[in-house]
Amino acid sequence: MSYADIVLIAGGKPVLVPCSEANGFRLSAGDLEAAITPCTRWVMLNSPSNPTGAAYSAADHQPLLDVLLRQPRVWLIADDIYEHIVSDDFRFVTPAAIEPALRDRILTVNGLSKAYAMTGWRIGYVGGPRALIRAMAAVQSQSTSCPSSIRQAAAVEALNGPQDIVRNHCRSFQARRDLVVSALNEIKGITCRVPEGTFYTFASCAGLIGKKAPDGSIVESDMALAEYLLRTVSVAVVPGSAFGLAPYFRISYATSAAELEETRRRIATASAQLL
Repeated sequence: MSYADIVLIAGGKPVLVPCSEANGFRLSAGDLEAAITPCTRWVMLNSPSNPTGAAYSAADHQPLLDVLLRQPRVWLIADDIYEHIVSDDFRFVTPAAIEPALRDRILTVNGLSKAYAMTGWRIGYVGGPRALIRAMAAVQSQSTSCPSSIRQAAAVEALNGPQDIVRNHCRSFQARRDLVVSALNEIKGITCRVPEGTFYTFASCAGLIGKKAPDGSIVESDMALAEYLLRTVSVAVVPGSAFGLAPYFRISYATSAAELEETRRRIATASAQLL
């Protein structure tokens, strides 16, 4: 949800390109090319993706990179923050590793918050062309200075240390993912595809739109459904419209199986009350 505001703060105009469920919530090369104008400067691509959990293989990436090869004024921000959180033997790959000809136009963004559960440390890193990194450092040094030495040391240990904890997390996430996806697909009016990565499900609630709640209100949108679930069964979900795609809602399964089972029960109860 931050991407558009980041662009606005920088004085740019965000252009959102819808990524349909029919294409696995992935951006198509045709849609990307159609969205590029003489004013386009950057493409932002997150894989695995929040909120959908969609991930791009090397084969998925290549048509998009081919488009950028034909657009020499357009650069790419590759947000790899969910790099290690993948399921079902999916092989993560970053754009700069796929297309060396584009390396001088790719800024790779990553951090410690997701894979290493270091959210509170607030530390990330980027890789890109030297001139761009120098410019970014000049801006950062006048706004937030730099990450503290303690945080930098912790980041080095996380990246260079044993990675077993990351693999264990992924196995736990996959089990919870399967639990949530199965549970959501059992609820009438809700359908949910299996995400390749992250720790989110992005379910369609199209079958519940237009239904009436016990208090007489109408569930007119995914936002209304999110408000209904919060009001009636104290379940917090994020509506897909907040990410530019409705009618969907996001659930995070970065919690215990017991809490997810209780969430399933509550959503099922609330959905059954809609007429």
